[in-house]
Amino acid sequence: MTKGSSDPLAYRCLRCCVTAALAFALSACALIRQDDKPYSTIAPEQIRIADDIHLGREDWPAKPWWSAYGDPQLDSLIARALATSPTIVIAHTRVAQAKSDIDLVRAGTNLQVTALAAIDREHVSANGFLGAYSTNQPAIGATGPWYTEGIVGLGASLDIDIWGKQHAEVEAAIGAHNARLAEVAAIELEMSTDVAQLYYGIQTTYQLIELFMQLHDVAAFNMDAHAARAARGLEPVTQTQLARAQLLATQRQIVAARASVKQFRESLRALLGAGPDDLSDIRPVALPVPHVGLPPALSYELLARRPDLQAMRWYVQSSFDRIDAAKAAFYPSFDIKAFFGVNALHLADLFTHASQQINVIPGLYLPIFDGGRLNANLSGARTASNTLITQYNQAVLNAVRDVAVTGSRLQDLDEEAALQAKKIDAVSFAQASAQARYETGVASRLGVMDARQAVLLERISLLEVDGQRLSQDIAMSKALGGGYRYDKPLELKVR
Repeated sequence: MTKGSSDPLAYRCLRCCVTAALAFALSACALIRQDDKPYSTIAPEQIRIADDIHLGREDWPAKPWWSAYGDPQLDSLIARALATSPTIVIAHTRVAQAKSDIDLVRAGTNLQVTALAAIDREHVSANGFLGAYSTNQPAIGATGPWYTEGIVGLGASLDIDIWGKQHAEVEAAIGAHNARLAEVAAIELEMSTDVAQLYYGIQTTYQLIELFMQLHDVAAFNMDAHAARAARGLEPVTQTQLARAQLLATQRQIVAARASVKQFRESLRALLGAGPDDLSDIRPVALPVPHVGLPPALSYELLARRPDLQAMRWYVQSSFDRIDAAKAAFYPSFDIKAFFGVNALHLADLFTHASQQINVIPGLYLPIFDGGRLNANLSGARTASNTLITQYNQAVLNAVRDVAVTGSRLQDLDEEAALQAKKIDAVSFAQASAQARYETGVASRLGVMDARQAVLLERISLLEVDGQRLSQDIAMSKALGGGYRYDKPLELKVR
């Protein structure tokens, strides 16, 4: 009956009945007995580092962050790692699974249509609902007790998402998918930084070996010189043995450095998934100058570049949507089922006009007594969400710590490198002075070699500092997210 019906009294009665039915439905639903207070996400003012740690340099690191080093060998190794690593393959598989989960949940919100065809050979009970058809009475169409019933048609169903439960479930699945995408970026960042650390570990060791070889030549000359002086009785043999000990120590350092190169290569091979003969030789190159660019202050805009934090934020957002879905389950659900086809007690009558059947069944479902299942589901969703919020807060604090520790270490190493460079200038002046005295015949060549040894030792120390600076530079790129940036940082609203 429509509102424009000729019987307004009947319309008002119908409207009152519908209103009363809805009110009863809402009042009869299961009640939310307890919903724990949601935890709060970390406050923005906690995202800062100490004032004595100066981050300001040039600019943000770009993606791919390693391209700033301008090293084709490194580019090739990282590209290979990101393409062939089993860890990356697994991460992409998890993304595909999350996408399937979205499609699965979203499919449940659409119209469902099923084709139906069935044949039922049955013996009718004389004492059942169709007892009259258990006898042979052609006048009423009974030819019992055996019948072959047939049904052919289309069935359809549609859930009406009144309270947003299905929408919340779809949003939760989308959030999990976005988190998996961010996790792929986090794994790529982890892989690329690991490759860079191993690669520049090899390059630093190459240069150390070169300096050790020069130091070895100096130590060999010194030992021969002291041995010659001892043979002429100009000095005790003790000096020769001390020079020999220095030579042996240098040889040990060369052996240890070469072993380090092998270890770095094997670690790199395992990271790339390369076979025994599937990793080309790495040519020595000069170490690049650290390049990480940073803003003058730390804020969430800085940390939002980290894919691991973006993944955590999406997981938290997904948990909020699951809470919404759990709350919506307390309210009535409404669906519509329909059938159109043919149904006949005798197969011979199945496809006749008289056998047509149409069913339209609106359904209202009220959760009244559920044994505490809905409350337990909501409690579980809330607990899981609060756990994720706590983990996210800790991840933010860890990220601040990573930036602070790495930035402070870089700052200290910059100062060490500057001081070490000045020290090298001083000992180099002493070497030049000794060389000049030797050329004028005032000093021996042994004094020149001693001065050169001092310069080599200081250059080794500077190289070690430069290697640490480069390692910390890579670590800072990782702490900053390696140039990763989501289009817009996700804003979390606790609910």
